Amino acid sequence: MAAVTAVRPANLSKFARLRRKPWGAIALFIGPALALYLAFLIVPVFMTFYNSFHILRMDMNMKLEFVGLRHYIDLLTQDDIFRMAVRNSLIWAFTSPLLEIPFALLLSLILYTKIPFTRFFRVTWFTPILVSWVTVGIIFRWVFNYEWGIVNTLLRAVGLEEWVRNWLGTPLTALPSLIAVTTWKFTGFNMVILLAALSSIPDDYIDAAKIDGCTRLQLVWHMIVPMLRPTIVNLLILCFIGKMKQMELVWVTTRGGPIYNTETVATYVQKRAFDWRTLDLGYPSAIAVLWFVVILAFSLFFTRVLQRRESLEF
Repeated sequence: MAAVTAVRPANLSKFARLRRKPWGAIALFIGPALALYLAFLIVPVFMTFYNSFHILRMDMNMKLEFVGLRHYIDLLTQDDIFRMAVRNSLIWAFTSPLLEIPFALLLSLILYTKIPFTRFFRVTWFTPILVSWVTVGIIFRWVFNYEWGIVNTLLRAVGLEEWVRNWLGTPLTALPSLIAVTTWKFTGFNMVILLAALSSIPDDYIDAAKIDGCTRLQLVWHMIVPMLRPTIVNLLILCFIGKMKQMELVWVTTRGGPIYNTETVATYVQKRAFDWRTLDLGYPSAIAVLWFVVILAFSLFFTRVLQRRESLEF
């Protein structure tokens, strides 16, 4: 009997083991979060897809009229503002990673060498990511102010009067100015991620490279950067996705101006849904769905290409 009793727990069926799990406690802890996730993310996503095929009049009668692909056809053939918003978003998404990641890598390498006041610089360079977009937007509206902004004040002080301009009000400088702001804000975040990746590199590799006579530049380019490539690839993709969805900074500073030169797809959706008083949520839903597909396609493409290149090189 003792032998049978000892063997019995090991032979319990999978169903019996599942019954022993505390499903009540699991539901108690996961249920509220899952309900919020479904209510505020999953359901709105499906509603957006559904509304994109309809004209949804937000009036007293809440009329819903099926129009099929008409919204998408109008977007791709007739909407010039949408084309400008796409152009601005793509410029932003492709430019920012090329600025943020190299700066972040440089700062992380500086901190990795254990310069004096390392903790102070690490906190100082990381702090901008903790500031809200509303605060950042207000601050840089002051920084770029034509009359008394810091940028123009410094230019006047060093005798570069011809460079003084309304940075956020001039079509040629508005978008580059906002790209510079996002670079300032996110470089510290990327720096911390790269610094953590640098700290995971075994010291034996670095010491062996130094013994072999590698200069600092050779050490960084031929050894450290290749070992950081997986982290850099992930940061590039995250940076790209984030800039494709950029809205808050534009909304606080320029609201898409001047003449739609800083309009992004996200701000255009907001305007078409609530600012243009068309009372139709179908068209902005189509914009959101189309842009979701574009972001997803770009993300999958870059992930596949960059990861394939990495696997081929290693």
